[in-house]
Amino acid sequence: RARRGARRPPRREEQAAENGDPDDLNGPLGGGGLENDQAVLAGTNNTGNNAATEDLPPLLMRRYELRILPLRRHGSFPPFVHQFRDSASSPYPSSSGLLETSPEIEGVSLRCIRSRAMGHLVTLRGMIVRSSDVKPSCVVATYTCDACGVEIYQVVHNKREFLPQRLCPVEECRRQTKNGDTLHLQTRGSKFVKFQELKLQELPSQVPMGHIPRSMSVHCRGELTRLASPGDVVTIDGIFLPQRVAEGGYRAMKAGLVSMTFLEAQNIVVHKKSYDESGAQLGEDEKKRLDAQIQEIATGEDPVGRLSSEIAPEIFGHEDIKRSLLLMLVGGCTRKLPDGMRIRGDVNICLMGDPGVAKSQLLKHVASIAPRGVYTTGKGSSGVGLTAAITKDVTTGELALEGGALVLADRGICAIDEFDKMDEADRTVSYNLIFAVLINVFGLIH
Repeated sequence: RARRGARRPPRREEQAAENGDPDDLNGPLGGGGLENDQAVLAGTNNTGNNAATEDLPPLLMRRYELRILPLRRHGSFPPFVHQFRDSASSPYPSSSGLLETSPEIEGVSLRCIRSRAMGHLVTLRGMIVRSSDVKPSCVVATYTCDACGVEIYQVVHNKREFLPQRLCPVEECRRQTKNGDTLHLQTRGSKFVKFQELKLQELPSQVPMGHIPRSMSVHCRGELTRLASPGDVVTIDGIFLPQRVAEGGYRAMKAGLVSMTFLEAQNIVVHKKSYDESGAQLGEDEKKRLDAQIQEIATGEDPVGRLSSEIAPEIFGHEDIKRSLLLMLVGGCTRKLPDGMRIRGDVNICLMGDPGVAKSQLLKHVASIAPRGVYTTGKGSSGVGLTAAITKDVTTGELALEGGALVLADRGICAIDEFDKMDEADRTVSYNLIFAVLINVFGLIH
Protein backbone atom coordinates (compact mmCIF):
# COMPACT_ATOMS: atom_id res chain seq x y z
CA ARG A 1 0.00 0.00 0.00
CA ALA A 2 2.84 2.39 0.82
CA ARG A 3 4.39 1.74 -2.60
CA ARG A 4 1.06 2.30 -4.37
CA GLY A 5 0.52 5.52 -2.45
CA ALA A 6 3.98 6.73 -3.41
CA ARG A 7 3.30 5.98 -7.07
CA ARG A 8 -0.03 7.80 -7.29
CA PRO A 9 1.23 11.44 -7.35
CA PRO A 10 3.66 10.86 -10.24
CA ARG A 11 0.91 9.14 -12.20
CA ARG A 12 -1.44 12.06 -11.66
CA GLU A 13 1.22 14.54 -12.70
CA GLU A 14 1.98 12.51 -15.83
CA GLN A 15 -1.72 12.28 -16.67
CA ALA A 16 -2.16 16.02 -16.16
CA ALA A 17 0.85 16.72 -18.35
CA GLU A 18 -0.49 14.46 -21.11
CA ASN A 19 -4.10 15.68 -21.02
CA GLY A 20 -3.21 19.32 -20.58
CA ASP A 21 -4.95 20.06 -17.30
CA PRO A 22 -5.40 23.87 -17.22
CA ASP A 23 -5.11 23.91 -13.42
CA ASP A 24 -1.69 22.22 -13.51
CA LEU A 25 1.12 24.64 -14.21
CA ASN A 26 3.39 21.78 -15.28
CA GLY A 27 1.04 20.64 -18.04
CA PRO A 28 1.34 21.72 -21.67
CA LEU A 29 -1.64 24.07 -21.24
CA GLY A 30 -0.51 25.54 -17.92
CA GLY A 31 -0.49 29.30 -17.41
CA GLY A 32 -3.91 30.27 -18.72
CA GLY A 33 -4.40 27.49 -21.27
CA LEU A 34 -1.26 28.22 -23.31
CA GLU A 35 1.80 26.16 -24.09
CA ASN A 36 4.31 27.20 -21.46
CA ASP A 37 8.08 26.93 -21.35
CA GLN A 38 8.09 23.78 -19.22
CA ALA A 39 6.11 22.00 -21.93
CA VAL A 40 8.67 23.15 -24.49
CA LEU A 41 11.49 21.75 -22.37
CA ALA A 42 9.62 18.46 -21.99
CA GLY A 43 9.30 18.18 -25.78
CA THR A 44 5.50 18.30 -25.78
CA ASN A 45 4.15 19.29 -29.16
CA ASN A 46 0.80 20.88 -28.52
CA THR A 47 -1.16 21.72 -31.62
CA GLY A 48 -4.20 23.27 -29.93
CA ASN A 49 -5.77 26.51 -30.98
CA ASN A 50 -4.42 28.38 -27.93
CA ALA A 51 -0.86 27.05 -28.16
CA ALA A 52 2.12 29.02 -29.44
CA THR A 53 2.75 27.99 -33.02
CA GLU A 54 4.68 29.09 -36.08
CA ASP A 55 1.55 29.09 -38.27
CA LEU A 56 -0.38 32.31 -38.78
CA PRO A 57 -3.47 32.17 -36.55
CA PRO A 58 -6.78 33.08 -38.24
CA LEU A 59 -7.39 35.78 -35.64
CA LEU A 60 -4.30 37.66 -36.74
CA MET A 61 -5.47 37.88 -40.36
CA ARG A 62 -9.12 38.61 -39.58
CA ARG A 63 -10.26 42.02 -40.75
CA TYR A 64 -13.80 41.90 -39.39
CA GLU A 65 -15.54 41.59 -36.03
CA LEU A 66 -17.81 38.74 -35.02
CA ARG A 67 -21.04 39.66 -33.24
CA ILE A 68 -23.83 37.48 -31.83
CA LEU A 69 -27.15 39.32 -31.95
CA PRO A 70 -30.60 38.27 -30.77
CA LEU A 71 -33.12 37.30 -33.39
CA ARG A 72 -34.86 40.27 -35.02
CA ARG A 73 -32.33 42.73 -33.61
CA HIS A 74 -30.34 44.95 -35.98
CA GLY A 75 -26.80 46.02 -35.20
CA SER A 76 -25.23 49.46 -35.01
CA PHE A 77 -22.81 49.14 -37.93
CA PRO A 78 -23.07 47.63 -41.40
CA PRO A 79 -23.44 44.82 -42.33
CA PHE A 80 -25.19 44.23 -38.99
CA VAL A 81 -27.87 46.87 -39.67
CA HIS A 82 -30.23 44.19 -40.98
CA GLN A 83 -30.50 40.48 -40.30
CA PHE A 84 -31.00 37.97 -43.08
CA ARG A 85 -32.27 34.48 -42.46
CA ASP A 86 -33.44 31.59 -44.59
CA SER A 87 -37.22 31.83 -44.88
CA ALA A 88 -37.58 28.05 -44.74
CA SER A 89 -35.87 27.72 -41.33
CA SER A 90 -37.18 30.96 -39.84
CA PRO A 91 -40.05 30.69 -37.34
CA TYR A 92 -41.25 34.13 -38.46
CA PRO A 93 -43.01 34.65 -41.81
CA SER A 94 -40.78 36.59 -44.16
CA SER A 95 -40.98 36.48 -47.93
CA SER A 96 -37.72 38.30 -48.71
CA GLY A 97 -35.63 36.68 -45.99
CA LEU A 98 -35.11 40.06 -44.27
CA LEU A 99 -36.13 40.02 -40.62
CA GLU A 100 -37.72 43.31 -39.71
CA THR A 101 -36.82 44.97 -36.43
CA SER A 102 -39.27 44.18 -33.66
CA PRO A 103 -39.99 47.07 -31.26
CA GLU A 104 -40.98 44.55 -28.59
CA ILE A 105 -37.35 43.59 -27.85
CA GLU A 106 -36.63 45.43 -24.61
CA GLY A 107 -33.96 44.87 -22.04
CA VAL A 108 -34.65 43.51 -18.59
CA SER A 109 -33.34 44.69 -15.25
CA LEU A 110 -30.17 43.38 -13.65
CA ARG A 111 -32.28 41.69 -10.97
CA CYS A 112 -33.83 39.40 -13.57
CA ILE A 113 -30.46 37.86 -14.50
CA ARG A 114 -30.04 34.59 -12.59
CA SER A 115 -27.61 31.70 -12.65
CA ARG A 116 -29.51 29.98 -15.47
CA ALA A 117 -28.44 32.83 -17.77
CA MET A 118 -24.74 32.06 -17.29
CA GLY A 119 -23.12 31.64 -20.68
CA HIS A 120 -26.26 32.75 -22.56
CA LEU A 121 -27.09 35.82 -24.60
CA VAL A 122 -29.07 38.33 -22.51
CA THR A 123 -30.46 41.82 -23.09
CA LEU A 124 -30.11 44.38 -20.30
CA ARG A 125 -31.36 47.92 -19.93
CA GLY A 126 -29.84 50.48 -17.59
CA MET A 127 -27.78 53.62 -17.21
CA ILE A 128 -24.04 54.01 -17.74
CA VAL A 129 -22.51 55.52 -14.61
CA ARG A 130 -18.82 55.05 -15.37
CA SER A 131 -16.65 54.46 -18.41
CA SER A 132 -12.93 53.77 -18.50
CA ASP A 133 -10.42 55.03 -21.02
CA VAL A 134 -10.08 53.11 -24.25
CA LYS A 135 -6.89 51.05 -24.09
CA PRO A 136 -5.35 48.46 -26.42
CA SER A 137 -5.86 44.82 -25.53
CA CYS A 138 -3.57 42.15 -26.98
CA VAL A 139 -5.31 39.27 -28.76
CA VAL A 140 -2.33 37.76 -30.62
CA ALA A 141 1.22 38.01 -29.25
CA THR A 142 4.07 37.65 -31.74
CA TYR A 143 7.55 36.57 -30.62
CA THR A 144 10.86 36.63 -32.49
CA CYS A 145 13.88 34.54 -31.52
CA ASP A 146 17.07 36.58 -31.27
CA ALA A 147 19.25 33.52 -32.00
CA CYS A 148 17.61 31.74 -34.95
CA GLY A 149 15.08 34.36 -36.09
CA VAL A 150 12.01 32.12 -35.92
CA GLU A 151 8.66 33.85 -35.46
CA ILE A 152 5.90 32.29 -33.36
CA TYR A 153 2.40 33.43 -32.48
CA GLN A 154 0.41 33.07 -29.27
CA VAL A 155 -3.37 33.62 -29.14
CA VAL A 156 -4.45 35.33 -25.90
CA HIS A 157 -7.95 36.40 -26.90
CA ASN A 158 -10.37 37.29 -24.06
CA LYS A 159 -7.81 36.68 -21.32
CA ARG A 160 -6.81 39.10 -18.59
CA GLU A 161 -3.44 37.43 -17.87
CA PHE A 162 -1.23 35.11 -19.86
CA LEU A 163 2.17 33.50 -19.47
CA PRO A 164 4.61 34.95 -22.04
CA GLN A 165 6.85 32.64 -24.00
CA ARG A 166 10.56 32.73 -23.12
CA LEU A 167 12.08 29.66 -24.79
CA CYS A 168 12.39 29.07 -28.51
CA PRO A 169 10.45 26.02 -29.76
CA VAL A 170 13.33 25.01 -32.09
CA GLU A 171 15.31 22.24 -30.39
CA GLU A 172 18.67 23.11 -32.01
CA CYS A 173 18.35 26.72 -30.95
CA ARG A 174 17.63 25.73 -27.34
CA ARG A 175 20.63 23.37 -27.37
CA GLN A 176 22.98 26.07 -28.61
CA THR A 177 21.73 28.75 -26.24
CA LYS A 178 21.44 26.29 -23.32
CA ASN A 179 17.73 27.05 -22.78
CA GLY A 180 18.27 30.79 -22.49
CA ASP A 181 15.61 33.45 -22.85
CA THR A 182 15.86 34.21 -26.56
CA LEU A 183 12.27 35.12 -27.43
CA HIS A 184 11.44 38.81 -27.73
CA LEU A 185 7.87 40.16 -27.82
CA GLN A 186 7.38 42.01 -31.09
CA THR A 187 4.85 44.79 -30.69
CA ARG A 188 4.62 45.57 -34.39
CA GLY A 189 3.68 42.02 -35.36
CA SER A 190 1.15 41.56 -32.55
CA LYS A 191 -2.51 42.40 -32.88
CA PHE A 192 -4.32 44.72 -30.50
CA VAL A 193 -8.00 45.66 -30.28
CA LYS A 194 -9.70 48.54 -28.52
CA PHE A 195 -11.00 47.71 -25.04
CA GLN A 196 -13.24 49.72 -22.75
CA GLU A 197 -15.00 48.80 -19.53
CA LEU A 198 -18.40 50.28 -18.68
CA LYS A 199 -20.38 50.15 -15.46
CA LEU A 200 -24.08 49.53 -16.00
CA GLN A 201 -26.52 50.45 -13.24
CA GLU A 202 -30.23 49.88 -12.82
CA LEU A 203 -32.65 52.65 -13.69
CA PRO A 204 -34.48 54.33 -10.79
CA SER A 205 -37.77 52.89 -12.07
CA GLN A 206 -36.35 49.34 -11.91
CA VAL A 207 -35.28 49.47 -8.25
CA PRO A 208 -37.89 48.10 -5.80
CA MET A 209 -38.83 50.04 -2.71
CA GLY A 210 -36.19 49.83 0.00
CA HIS A 211 -33.43 48.39 -2.22
CA ILE A 212 -30.25 49.86 -3.65
CA PRO A 213 -29.43 49.86 -7.38
CA ARG A 214 -27.35 46.97 -8.67
CA SER A 215 -24.48 47.37 -11.10
CA MET A 216 -22.47 45.18 -13.47
CA SER A 217 -19.28 45.54 -15.49
CA VAL A 218 -19.59 45.54 -19.28
CA HIS A 219 -16.59 44.76 -21.51
CA CYS A 220 -16.64 46.46 -24.91
CA ARG A 221 -14.21 45.60 -27.69
CA GLY A 222 -13.58 46.96 -31.16
CA GLU A 223 -16.13 49.33 -32.61
CA LEU A 224 -18.39 49.06 -29.56
CA THR A 225 -16.08 51.39 -27.64
CA ARG A 226 -16.87 55.10 -27.26
CA LEU A 227 -20.53 54.52 -28.09
CA ALA A 228 -21.90 55.30 -24.64
CA SER A 229 -20.88 57.88 -22.07
CA PRO A 230 -21.86 58.27 -18.40
CA GLY A 231 -25.47 59.28 -18.10
CA ASP A 232 -26.75 57.50 -21.21
CA VAL A 233 -29.65 55.06 -20.98
CA VAL A 234 -28.68 52.03 -23.05
CA THR A 235 -29.88 48.56 -24.01
CA ILE A 236 -26.97 46.12 -24.22
CA ASP A 237 -27.00 42.67 -25.81
CA GLY A 238 -24.20 40.57 -24.42
CA ILE A 239 -23.09 37.23 -23.05
CA PHE A 240 -23.32 36.80 -19.29
CA LEU A 241 -20.03 35.23 -18.17
CA PRO A 242 -18.15 34.55 -14.91
CA GLN A 243 -14.74 36.01 -14.18
CA ARG A 244 -12.21 34.95 -11.59
CA VAL A 245 -11.23 37.56 -9.03
CA ALA A 246 -7.54 36.96 -9.81
CA GLU A 247 -5.57 34.38 -11.75
CA GLY A 248 -3.13 33.78 -8.91
CA GLY A 249 -1.72 35.10 -5.71
CA TYR A 250 -3.26 35.97 -2.37
CA ARG A 251 -6.45 37.43 -3.89
CA ALA A 252 -7.20 34.22 -5.78
CA MET A 253 -6.54 32.12 -2.67
CA LYS A 254 -8.76 34.36 -0.56
CA ALA A 255 -11.60 34.36 -3.10
CA GLY A 256 -11.57 30.60 -3.48
CA LEU A 257 -14.28 29.36 -5.81
CA VAL A 258 -16.22 32.64 -5.80
CA SER A 259 -16.22 34.41 -9.18
CA MET A 260 -17.34 37.82 -10.36
CA THR A 261 -19.71 38.28 -13.28
CA PHE A 262 -19.50 40.57 -16.28
CA LEU A 263 -21.21 41.12 -19.61
CA GLU A 264 -19.32 40.67 -22.89
CA ALA A 265 -21.06 43.27 -25.05
CA GLN A 266 -22.25 42.30 -28.53
CA ASN A 267 -24.47 45.26 -29.36
CA ILE A 268 -25.22 48.63 -27.71
CA VAL A 269 -28.32 50.73 -28.37
CA VAL A 270 -28.24 54.25 -26.90
CA HIS A 271 -31.64 55.75 -25.99
CA LYS A 272 -32.60 59.39 -25.49
CA LYS A 273 -30.03 60.76 -27.89
CA SER A 274 -29.59 64.44 -28.57
CA TYR A 275 -31.80 66.18 -31.09
CA ASP A 276 -29.04 66.37 -33.69
CA GLU A 277 -28.24 62.64 -33.46
CA SER A 278 -31.92 61.70 -33.51
CA GLY A 279 -32.52 63.82 -36.61
CA ALA A 280 -29.54 62.33 -38.42
CA GLN A 281 -30.97 58.81 -38.10
CA LEU A 282 -34.38 59.68 -39.57
CA GLY A 283 -35.29 58.69 -43.10
CA GLU A 284 -36.31 61.05 -45.87
CA ASP A 285 -40.03 60.45 -45.37
CA GLU A 286 -39.78 60.90 -41.60
CA LYS A 287 -37.79 64.12 -42.02
CA LYS A 288 -40.41 65.54 -44.40
CA ARG A 289 -43.19 64.59 -42.00
CA LEU A 290 -41.33 66.16 -39.08
CA ASP A 291 -40.66 69.38 -41.01
CA ALA A 292 -44.33 69.60 -41.94
CA GLN A 293 -45.38 69.27 -38.30
CA ILE A 294 -42.86 71.91 -37.22
CA GLN A 295 -44.10 74.33 -39.88
CA GLU A 296 -47.70 73.71 -38.85
CA ILE A 297 -46.98 74.53 -35.20
CA ALA A 298 -44.71 77.48 -36.00
CA THR A 299 -47.26 79.15 -38.30
CA GLY A 300 -50.20 78.38 -36.01
CA GLU A 301 -51.64 80.43 -33.20
CA ASP A 302 -49.63 80.58 -29.96
CA PRO A 303 -46.96 77.93 -30.73
CA VAL A 304 -45.37 78.24 -27.26
CA GLY A 305 -48.68 77.60 -25.53
CA ARG A 306 -49.44 74.67 -27.78
CA LEU A 307 -46.12 73.03 -27.03
CA SER A 308 -46.25 73.78 -23.31
CA SER A 309 -49.67 72.13 -23.04
CA GLU A 310 -48.02 68.81 -24.01
CA ILE A 311 -45.85 68.91 -20.87
CA ALA A 312 -47.55 66.77 -18.22
CA PRO A 313 -51.01 66.96 -19.86
CA GLU A 314 -52.55 65.02 -16.97
CA ILE A 315 -51.91 68.04 -14.68
CA PHE A 316 -54.53 70.77 -15.10
CA GLY A 317 -53.49 74.40 -15.11
CA HIS A 318 -50.02 75.81 -14.34
CA GLU A 319 -49.79 77.38 -17.81
CA ASP A 320 -47.05 79.86 -16.83
CA ILE A 321 -44.99 77.17 -15.11
CA LYS A 322 -45.25 74.87 -18.13
CA ARG A 323 -44.18 77.71 -20.42
CA SER A 324 -41.13 78.35 -18.28
CA LEU A 325 -40.28 74.64 -18.26
CA LEU A 326 -40.53 74.57 -22.05
CA LEU A 327 -38.13 77.53 -22.34
CA MET A 328 -35.76 75.76 -19.96
CA LEU A 329 -35.81 72.64 -22.16
CA VAL A 330 -35.05 74.70 -25.26
CA GLY A 331 -32.40 76.83 -23.54
CA GLY A 332 -30.81 80.05 -24.65
CA CYS A 333 -27.75 81.00 -26.67
CA THR A 334 -24.37 80.91 -25.00
CA ARG A 335 -22.36 84.02 -25.84
CA LYS A 336 -18.62 84.41 -25.64
CA LEU A 337 -17.45 88.02 -25.76
CA PRO A 338 -14.21 89.11 -27.48
CA ASP A 339 -12.57 89.80 -24.13
CA GLY A 340 -13.07 86.13 -23.10
CA MET A 341 -16.10 86.61 -20.89
CA ARG A 342 -18.70 83.87 -21.22
CA ILE A 343 -22.43 84.44 -20.76
CA ARG A 344 -24.28 81.20 -20.17
CA GLY A 345 -27.44 80.39 -22.05
CA ASP A 346 -28.78 77.78 -19.64
CA VAL A 347 -31.96 78.52 -17.72
CA ASN A 348 -32.36 77.55 -14.05
CA ILE A 349 -35.81 77.34 -12.44
CA CYS A 350 -36.77 77.11 -8.78
CA LEU A 351 -40.31 75.90 -8.07
CA MET A 352 -41.77 76.87 -4.69
CA GLY A 353 -45.31 76.17 -3.54
CA ASP A 354 -47.61 74.46 -1.12
CA PRO A 355 -47.54 70.67 -0.72
CA GLY A 356 -49.62 68.73 -3.22
CA VAL A 357 -49.46 71.14 -6.17
CA ALA A 358 -47.64 68.66 -8.48
CA LYS A 359 -44.14 70.11 -8.19
CA SER A 360 -42.49 66.68 -8.07
CA GLN A 361 -44.66 65.37 -10.92
CA LEU A 362 -43.57 68.24 -13.15
CA LEU A 363 -39.92 67.58 -12.33
CA LYS A 364 -40.22 63.87 -13.11
CA HIS A 365 -41.99 64.54 -16.40
CA VAL A 366 -39.37 67.09 -17.53
CA ALA A 367 -36.54 64.71 -16.63
CA SER A 368 -38.22 61.92 -18.62
CA ILE A 369 -38.75 63.88 -21.85
CA ALA A 370 -35.32 65.54 -21.89
CA PRO A 371 -32.60 63.86 -24.02
CA ARG A 372 -30.46 63.57 -20.88
CA GLY A 373 -32.39 63.84 -17.65
CA VAL A 374 -31.59 62.80 -14.07
CA TYR A 375 -34.05 63.03 -11.19
CA THR A 376 -32.77 63.04 -7.62
CA THR A 377 -33.89 64.20 -4.18
CA GLY A 378 -31.97 66.66 -2.08
CA LYS A 379 -32.78 65.04 1.25
CA GLY A 380 -30.72 61.92 0.57
CA SER A 381 -28.07 63.49 -1.67
CA SER A 382 -24.64 64.64 -0.59
CA GLY A 383 -22.04 66.82 -2.23
CA VAL A 384 -20.12 63.79 -3.46
CA GLY A 385 -23.27 62.14 -4.80
CA LEU A 386 -24.18 65.23 -6.77
CA THR A 387 -20.74 65.97 -8.27
CA ALA A 388 -18.18 63.14 -8.35
CA ALA A 389 -16.83 60.30 -6.23
CA ILE A 390 -13.36 58.77 -6.22
CA THR A 391 -13.36 55.07 -7.09
CA LYS A 392 -10.69 52.52 -7.94
CA ASP A 393 -10.57 51.07 -11.40
CA VAL A 394 -10.76 47.28 -11.24
CA THR A 395 -8.82 46.71 -14.46
CA THR A 396 -5.85 49.05 -13.96
CA GLY A 397 -6.05 49.71 -10.21
CA GLU A 398 -5.86 53.47 -10.75
CA LEU A 399 -8.05 56.04 -9.02
CA ALA A 400 -10.85 57.40 -11.19
CA LEU A 401 -13.70 59.86 -10.79
CA GLU A 402 -17.23 58.48 -10.99
CA GLY A 403 -19.75 61.11 -11.96
CA GLY A 404 -22.69 62.02 -9.79
CA ALA A 405 -26.14 63.32 -10.67
CA LEU A 406 -24.95 66.69 -11.96
CA VAL A 407 -22.23 65.12 -14.10
CA LEU A 408 -24.56 62.51 -15.55
CA ALA A 409 -26.98 65.28 -16.57
CA ASP A 410 -24.35 67.13 -18.63
CA ARG A 411 -26.00 68.94 -21.56
CA GLY A 412 -29.34 67.90 -20.15
CA ILE A 413 -31.72 68.45 -17.24
CA CYS A 414 -30.97 67.70 -13.58
CA ALA A 415 -34.11 67.85 -11.44
CA ILE A 416 -33.38 68.12 -7.69
CA ASP A 417 -36.45 67.66 -5.54
CA GLU A 418 -36.64 68.84 -1.91
CA PHE A 419 -33.77 71.25 -2.46
CA ASP A 420 -34.41 72.97 0.89
CA LYS A 421 -33.88 69.68 2.78
CA MET A 422 -30.21 69.53 1.78
CA ASP A 423 -27.43 70.39 4.17
CA GLU A 424 -25.92 73.81 3.81
CA ALA A 425 -22.46 72.36 3.05
CA ASP A 426 -23.87 70.15 0.28
CA ARG A 427 -26.01 72.94 -1.13
CA THR A 428 -23.03 75.19 -1.71
CA VAL A 429 -21.54 72.59 -4.07
CA SER A 430 -24.22 73.31 -6.67
CA TYR A 431 -23.80 77.10 -6.54
CA ASN A 432 -20.75 77.11 -8.78
CA LEU A 433 -22.56 74.85 -11.22
CA ILE A 434 -25.62 77.11 -11.37
CA PHE A 435 -23.65 80.29 -11.99
CA ALA A 436 -20.60 79.14 -13.99
CA VAL A 437 -21.72 75.67 -15.24
CA LEU A 438 -18.53 74.22 -13.77
CA ILE A 439 -17.90 71.66 -11.03
CA ASN A 440 -14.96 72.02 -8.67
CA VAL A 441 -13.85 68.65 -7.29
CA PHE A 442 -10.64 69.74 -5.58
CA GLY A 443 -12.39 70.34 -2.29
CA LEU A 444 -14.07 66.93 -2.51
CA ILE A 445 -10.77 65.09 -3.02
CA HIS A 446 -9.36 66.34 0.25
